[in-house]
Amino acid sequence: MLFLIVFVHEMGHALCAHFFSWRIRRILLLPFGGVAEMEEHGNRPLKEEVLVIMAGPLQHVWLIAAGYGLFHLSIISQETLELFIFQNIMICCFNLLPIWPLDGGKLLFALISWRYSFFKSHQIMLLVSIMSLLLFIGGIILINPTQLNLWIIVIFLVYSIGMEFKNRHFVLMRFLLERYYGKHRTISMLKPLHVDEKEPIQKVLWMFQRGYKHPIIIQRNGQLQPQIDENELLHAYFSEKKTTQSIGEVFYSIP
Repeated sequence: MLFLIVFVHEMGHALCAHFFSWRIRRILLLPFGGVAEMEEHGNRPLKEEVLVIMAGPLQHVWLIAAGYGLFHLSIISQETLELFIFQNIMICCFNLLPIWPLDGGKLLFALISWRYSFFKSHQIMLLVSIMSLLLFIGGIILINPTQLNLWIIVIFLVYSIGMEFKNRHFVLMRFLLERYYGKHRTISMLKPLHVDEKEPIQKVLWMFQRGYKHPIIIQRNGQLQPQIDENELLHAYFSEKKTTQSIGEVFYSIP
């Protein structure tokens, strides 16, 4: 029964992602839950991302309704119905915890990345995930410290957060590469970035935000220079390999 619930939950993610033509990397079904991994890196519309994330938890609504239907048709007993409802609620609530890579962690990342830069949003998401996981561990210790399944889940979450932290710069590079090659980009408006000529080019890239195109305005010798398109900066970084210079060194000759 638990496997069926997890399977339907993950299929909700997969079908919604397929509807929006997302690239699905793989779907993992684990004894304590599942993970749907997508080959998308933060450049899809926020509406799509939220719908794909919430498509999993929303499956529990019709699953519970179906359980009531089977009970009223005398196909399942009341005890089975109660267990089925309990498992649905527990899986749904657990997945909505703000911990990466659970649905709640992904939803948190998607929402705050619309307010802050992609890099800063990723850092905030990891910090909130760590704090939430510590609270989750504290709850286990206080309520049921001998439950092995819960500690297996904790190990999985610790590993997932650790790998996401280790690969945080790689995550940013994939986001920037998608922007550079123009794959699946959704631009809602312009957001100019005002930077000093001595600002490292990498630090400027850390300011990039999903859903916005960034004209870059450089201040040189106290004066604002003509704006530079973000694609020029991405080209200098990825194609010309100017990864360590300041933005002034890339576009102007600094005496």
